[in-house]
Amino acid sequence: MTTTDAARTVIAGGPNQFGYHDYTLGEFHFSRDEYFAYVTWPTGRHVISVDAFLRALQRDVAWDFFYGIVNFDGVLGTVNHYGTVDLFAGRYNDAFRKAELDHVETIETPAIRETFKAMLADWTNEGFDPFASPEETGSAFGLKHGDNIAAVTRHRVTARRMVSVPGDEPLRSDENGHPVNRMFADVPQDEPEIEAAPGYAGQLASFQSLRLPVALCSHLEPERRERVPRIPVLPDDRGVHPADRARQRPGRMVRPALRRDHLGRGGPRHGRQARQGRDEAG
Repeated sequence: MTTTDAARTVIAGGPNQFGYHDYTLGEFHFSRDEYFAYVTWPTGRHVISVDAFLRALQRDVAWDFFYGIVNFDGVLGTVNHYGTVDLFAGRYNDAFRKAELDHVETIETPAIRETFKAMLADWTNEGFDPFASPEETGSAFGLKHGDNIAAVTRHRVTARRMVSVPGDEPLRSDENGHPVNRMFADVPQDEPEIEAAPGYAGQLASFQSLRLPVALCSHLEPERRERVPRIPVLPDDRGVHPADRARQRPGRMVRPALRRDHLGRGGPRHGRQARQGRDEAG
């Protein structure tokens, strides 16, 4: 592996014939055309649909690499070490490992953060929101046209104590620009009534806890449907949550402490292992 020095400069070139800049991060190089993102490293290259690439990029940027592992697809991804981030290609892909094409670099978080932010802002066209579901946004494809800085940099809604508490984040509503998710359109949105004991008026807050939408449990028998756990209708989160919310953990995420080499090898063959205070051969 390689630990990139604490250089904060984003290395960008271009724009290319499609209007997009390309980016260099350590020994990785990123570029895109109308439909695909291209990633190259000293021993290999990879092509990924640009909309999938931007969605994964947005997830890393928005949560500052908070997730253990973010897989862009079956080849490319990042691993957070809280201060540094592993950027890997083929490291957990059997075919790439056997062909000795895999590559890993350990990069200081500020350096990878700024490069990813610049790439996300440049490669996201007007009308496309990488946080929105495909049915709720425009297309990521085509020649460079405009941007969507407001979407890729918008405030992520996270409550300090609990939603609906005075001074904290409000519940979803059309009025505050965060309408209730369409999957909950068939669920009542009634607010609970609070009956506070004497002396506690104004000190209590609550929000409605709702059962899963009918669309998600219509296959269940009525008596089983009544036992479906209740879940809250939270403010706008575009389907992305901190990693400590188990219900939202991605199926392919692995905690760093649980990772191991499934191929029984000692480590990546390419690059250098990061050492404290210096870089040495791995």
